[in-house]
Amino acid sequence: MATWKRPDKRRVRAIRDRLREIYGLPVNRPHGHPIAELIKTVLSQHTNDRNRDRAFAALRERFPSWEEVRDAPLPELEEAIRPGGLAQQKAPRIQAILEQLGDPPDLDWMEAAPREESLEYLLALPGVGRKTAACVLIFTWDIPEIPVDVHVHRVGSRLGLFPEKASFDKAHDLMLEIVPPEDAYELHVNLIRHGRTICRPKPRCGECELRRMCPWYRENRAGRRAADAGSGTAGSIPAAS
Repeated sequence: MATWKRPDKRRVRAIRDRLREIYGLPVNRPHGHPIAELIKTVLSQHTNDRNRDRAFAALRERFPSWEEVRDAPLPELEEAIRPGGLAQQKAPRIQAILEQLGDPPDLDWMEAAPREESLEYLLALPGVGRKTAACVLIFTWDIPEIPVDVHVHRVGSRLGLFPEKASFDKAHDLMLEIVPPEDAYELHVNLIRHGRTICRPKPRCGECELRRMCPWYRENRAGRRAADAGSGTAGSIPAAS
């Protein structure tokens, strides 16, 4: 991609509005359970949402309190979360995290704490990266964050929201700088939706309603037109819902 230029507020709003026309306006419903969000996000690593939810449900059924999860025999914890995959790696990580959250484990203090203090604390926990920390803050209390997963990173870089080769952590920072706090959740969700349906690793540019504002498409236009023609999707742009 050509030399990256920081997008202005007008461009960010235009992308937000177009995504909203396509996918609607998602509404965040913060649940107020930070440890549950933290553990669920750990379970989501390298698996899909369905397996994550199965593993989390099995964990909570077998060990109703976080103290019980922390103190459980490791083989029993591994067995409980096996549906989420990588149980031998995730089980000791979960227990190591819970051991650092006090007795009883507690993160409720974060709701009123400065964002940077909460972020620093979460990032110091075993195996917790920027995406996991961001998920805890935005989904628990609607503290503005934009968790950057593979979909957000792929779509955001193609749209020029951050440089194509930006690290995931750097992408987090740049997204927070250019996106108004009130739009953080909406853009996070709709960029994921677009990445799952249209802007896939092998993108369906012929169906993309953002292609006229997409630097990646402009630079790869000839190749994408040929690919779309070969798949029979050229010019097939669905109506916005």
